[in-house]
Amino acid sequence: MNAIIPNEYAMPDAEGRFGPYGGRFVAETLMPLVLELNHAYERCKADPTFQAELDDYLTHYVGRPSPLYLAQRLTDHYGAANIWFKRDELNHTGAHKINNCMGQILLAMRMGKKRIIAETGAGQHGVATATVCARFGLQCVVYMGAADVQRQSPNVFRMKLLGAEVIPVTSGRGTLKDAMNEAMRDWVTNVEDTYYLIGTAAGPHPYPAMVRDFQSVIGKETKVQMQARRGKLPDAVVAAIGGGSNAIGLFHPFIEDAGVRMIGIEAAGRGLDGPDHAASLQGGRPGVLHGNRTYLLQDADGQILEGHSISAGLDYPGIGPEHAWLKDMGRAEYRAATDAEALEAFQLCSKLEGIIPALEPSHALARIGEIAAEIGTGGDVVLNMCGRGDKDIFAVAQHLGVEL
Repeated sequence: MNAIIPNEYAMPDAEGRFGPYGGRFVAETLMPLVLELNHAYERCKADPTFQAELDDYLTHYVGRPSPLYLAQRLTDHYGAANIWFKRDELNHTGAHKINNCMGQILLAMRMGKKRIIAETGAGQHGVATATVCARFGLQCVVYMGAADVQRQSPNVFRMKLLGAEVIPVTSGRGTLKDAMNEAMRDWVTNVEDTYYLIGTAAGPHPYPAMVRDFQSVIGKETKVQMQARRGKLPDAVVAAIGGGSNAIGLFHPFIEDAGVRMIGIEAAGRGLDGPDHAASLQGGRPGVLHGNRTYLLQDADGQILEGHSISAGLDYPGIGPEHAWLKDMGRAEYRAATDAEALEAFQLCSKLEGIIPALEPSHALARIGEIAAEIGTGGDVVLNMCGRGDKDIFAVAQHLGVEL
């Protein structure tokens, strides 16, 4: 039996705060939209018919529950704890993003919204948003940094094929932060018919809690599956972290289980000793961005720095506020993996398990050996395989100097 932690982590409060983090830091023109969304979500959350409809789509459209797979050859390679993959890369669209998109699109329709906007980095959230918009016949506009458009061209084509308009953003470095800026500008100028479908567990309240709730299906399934397979909870759960939606989805159902370590892996880029990384929890400090207070990469004057990662989905210069809270409280642990380590793990998993991971979970794979060693033989570690590597093979080939 795992000891139960007192429920001090049952956050956020009514104002959307996780301790000193989160909240609503938005312009007056956005506040009515944010409050309208919060009221609508609270109604839907308490409505059994909404939950039943969501569960039906998750089962019959998304393909849940996703399998829990024992990665035996990777386990044998490291010779320590059993390594399990929560295989959310097998979801429809190839990543965890569809869980949240399905929940939010049902909410948007209940609010009477006909036009959906989204931001995307690696493109998986954009693809998932375009997918649900196609399914329900809604207009879809996706903002994507110009740099990400270049390195994620397969996903750009998928979004367009699904009927979405993809708008390249050239401001800043043309990455996820800049795409989110443009999406928020769009939202405030199209208030009547537009719903902003945020992809990560960040932004003004209720987004961090709402995205977490929709993604918590990952951790809930994992608890049931581990009990069925091993008769116990895992010793640790591990996930890559950019903004943090797949990680908080895995972590949240385990927060009150004291015997389960929760370990997030940030993008160390070219190294934490320089500026070219995206590890905001380890290299940043608290500040405000995109409507919430959290850990951010920023200079001495408080100007937001550009994050760097080989992964387009991990180079956000901030982190979801619940992760900031869990770090400060010591409930979750956060480490980092470099671009080079992620590339090595990408290849190792492909060769040993016949599973080509996305570059995002490759960062978690880069640390899984040391975590398995800490747990020891006979223990169990679950890694969220949050995306498949189809979208990354051209970028990886380029980094490895392989001609296609």
